[in-house]
Amino acid sequence: MTIKAKNVEDYIEQLNGEKKIALLKLKEIIVQNLPSGFEETILYNMISYIVPHSIYPAGYHCNPKDPLPFMSIAAQKNFIALYHMGLMANHTILQWFQNEYPKHCTHKLDMGKCCIRFKNLNTIPYVLIGELCTKISVSDWMHLYQTHIKKS
Repeated sequence: MTIKAKNVEDYIEQLNGEKKIALLKLKEIIVQNLPSGFEETILYNMISYIVPHSIYPAGYHCNPKDPLPFMSIAAQKNFIALYHMGLMANHTILQWFQNEYPKHCTHKLDMGKCCIRFKNLNTIPYVLIGELCTKISVSDWMHLYQTHIKKS
């Protein structure tokens, strides 16, 4: 399921039911907890939280015209996905998240490198996601990106 949207409001308008409610709550938790400097936009057909070109002019190494992505949320066919690039770049935060997850949710963590899949929308650990959002500032993310991800 790919949602093509011009802006965040358009993305949300295309959802309905439980997915819309869960995604809106997840979006609200992210916005309330992300450090200042990140901006909300649509990037790669997802609601994304990015470092704008005004702060990081080089942009994303895969396409420098794009701002530097940090987090995204997306409604997929069978789940809601949360993509958090910091989990891939910072092993300490990844370990913290993996250790904390069972304290917030009885379901096994369904995760790829930076993608967390929530198949049961009633058990999304919103408090944990809020805490995760506070762990990396814009300057921390730019440093992690430059030292661990960006290809020279």
